[in-house]
Amino acid sequence: MTEPDSPASQGGDTRSPGRRPKRPGRQDWSSWPEYDAAAAGFRGYWYPATWSSHVTGKPIAVTLCGEKIALVRDGGQVHALHDRCPHRGVPLSLGDQQFPGTLSCPYHGWTFRLGDGELCAVITDGPQSRICGKVRVQTYPVAERLGMVWVYVPLADEEPHPIDSQLPEELVDNAFMMGGRIEPRAGNWRFACENGFDEGHAKYLHRTSLWRLFKAMPTWNITRIVPEGRWIYRVQDEVHWEADFPGVGRWTGKRWWKIQPPKETFNLGNTGKPKKVDPVIESRGFPGFASLSMPGVLRIAYPNFIHYEFYVPVDADNHTYVGVMVNFTEGWKTLGFYAKYLGAIRWLFHGQFSGQDAWMVDVTDAPPEKLYRPDVSLTAWRTLAEEEFAKKRAETGAK
Repeated sequence: MTEPDSPASQGGDTRSPGRRPKRPGRQDWSSWPEYDAAAAGFRGYWYPATWSSHVTGKPIAVTLCGEKIALVRDGGQVHALHDRCPHRGVPLSLGDQQFPGTLSCPYHGWTFRLGDGELCAVITDGPQSRICGKVRVQTYPVAERLGMVWVYVPLADEEPHPIDSQLPEELVDNAFMMGGRIEPRAGNWRFACENGFDEGHAKYLHRTSLWRLFKAMPTWNITRIVPEGRWIYRVQDEVHWEADFPGVGRWTGKRWWKIQPPKETFNLGNTGKPKKVDPVIESRGFPGFASLSMPGVLRIAYPNFIHYEFYVPVDADNHTYVGVMVNFTEGWKTLGFYAKYLGAIRWLFHGQFSGQDAWMVDVTDAPPEKLYRPDVSLTAWRTLAEEEFAKKRAETGAK
């Protein structure tokens, strides 16, 4: 008998050298070579690094796609430089601003212009230092959107695309109020992204979350993936709240204290058909409530708000989780949203509920893997990423 994790069960044939065993699902990521190689993220995109309010005249360190970057604000504008002094390799984020528009290394006072990264002064070598103008550190394009600092990590030497073209369209065209959380998490960014768009996990993993204390989760669904523009959508064709499993028994997420789920199929929110939908959300006509786009932007549309997650690559083993909840309201109504968010949503949704996802992302170990029917959401995302990044590589001429 073959052990479940033995080489034979993962594709090796112990019966005869000329025969290949029947494999129950895909084993590796060889069908998506670009995706397989993107352990440290896809370069050529804008990534949210931190909250705008966290970047001041005192530099801070961040890591994006394996790149160590120093962020500092000067004259109201945020600048990003490679976080390494070329002299002896000391992080520039440990330095400070001795002159306007510059950043000085804390070790020997090598001073770099924030605009272009050129070495413009060496304090310990005097005003006539000959090395000035001969050394520079890399700089990165920076933008501020959604109350966050975004950094463009280039693939080659290309000019960055407009950041608004990468944001969800409704956040560019409408006024809104937002609450969110940014935190470092263990696990590869791809596991986090796949978890967010994964069709099957929420019904089981999150059944115990306080966020769903009074609302039942479906037992299983029939879904399909629909591409529209740069997004792919999960569309629900059937929603089943309970089921009899042959030889095992009946399983249901219903409980006496939970609201009775609807009988009809729905595609906005994940617990039932809404009675009223926010006009902005309704106007978008989303095919399904869960959608995903490059380079790892998840959108979960509810009847009265939208939740977004940005999965920011740090390195092969870590990522930054950026989760924001948006309500399209203005004026005095914003006070109600903030009270609700700070009083409950932040710790229920962005805390305990999202913490269950963080737990699974941390312990995921794939490939090898054996996929099942609901994993069409994962394979569709990998295919989208593969195709879009191949186009970007061709456009930039990157090898």
